[in-house]
Amino acid sequence: MTPVSSLILAVTLALGLATCAMAQDSPAGPGHEVIALWPKGPPGAERATAREEVVERSKDPAIIRDRIIKGVTHPTLIAFRPQYPNGSALLMAPGGGYAWVVMDKEGYEAAERFARAGVTVFVMTYRLPQEGWSAGPAAPLQDAQRAMRLIRAHAAEYAVDPKRVGVIGFSAGGHVAGVLTLKFDQAGYPAVDAADLATARPDFSVLMYPVATMAAPHAHPGSRRNLLGAAPAPAAIAEWSLETNARPDAPPTFLVHAVDDASVPVENSLQLFEALRARKVPVEMHLFEEGGHGFGLRFTVGKPAAAWPDLVLAWMQRRGYLGGG
Repeated sequence: MTPVSSLILAVTLALGLATCAMAQDSPAGPGHEVIALWPKGPPGAERATAREEVVERSKDPAIIRDRIIKGVTHPTLIAFRPQYPNGSALLMAPGGGYAWVVMDKEGYEAAERFARAGVTVFVMTYRLPQEGWSAGPAAPLQDAQRAMRLIRAHAAEYAVDPKRVGVIGFSAGGHVAGVLTLKFDQAGYPAVDAADLATARPDFSVLMYPVATMAAPHAHPGSRRNLLGAAPAPAAIAEWSLETNARPDAPPTFLVHAVDDASVPVENSLQLFEALRARKVPVEMHLFEEGGHGFGLRFTVGKPAAAWPDLVLAWMQRRGYLGGG
């Protein structure tokens, strides 16, 4: 690339961020920028059937919000800037069984918690694979790759160290985060702008009660159906199961699960832990006797599982991701 070409790309990139950071307040509240992942629309939309809709599930939104997004057509990042940034960043993928994206319980609430600890958090909405996107099950991976590259490309603007950018995902969002962790270098989409020159590899990965395997008997049926269809072939099951994609150069990984999880069995994390350990990937796992599925922050009150954010932050600190050592 010539110096002139590099300059043109850099200018284009700067203008692109200014365009995609929306002026209006985000659904997370005033002061949070909303950044479009794909300024000209996501790839492979020719046959997409998605119609974006925000649904409030709470019976009393004045007390507690419980919003989900269905039919994501314009994937975004919502930025949570800490008052005192420590240079660390998290790309956050909420869950929803690949049927929708759970934004409050597994997005904004956790983002606020980590932002209070100095971590800059980007909560992601991502496309749902069963809605006609040409990439099929790879559509969420495209969004996650693009999100990670955008964060790195604009790290300086958010006081972020581009070498301390991790990913955290919950439930099916844990699968999104896990696929990014293990398929970060898979060719996903044609380059959009200079941001796509950045690596999509997370520096570290936190998987919260993740949907990991697509294989019976421990697969989460809804997530597998929405990702791969009603009767996936063995090759597809292997391709999209995290434990069968473990690799020696995967980033350090932190797993959290409740043993009494009746939706996504704890074997999802156990199998992935063993697969990563066998390949000598640094991996830490915390299992809680009780907690069920989808506990986020709000359903851990009074339970040992309430410690999970502090455990994650302590691990990040030990590994130098918070700027210490």
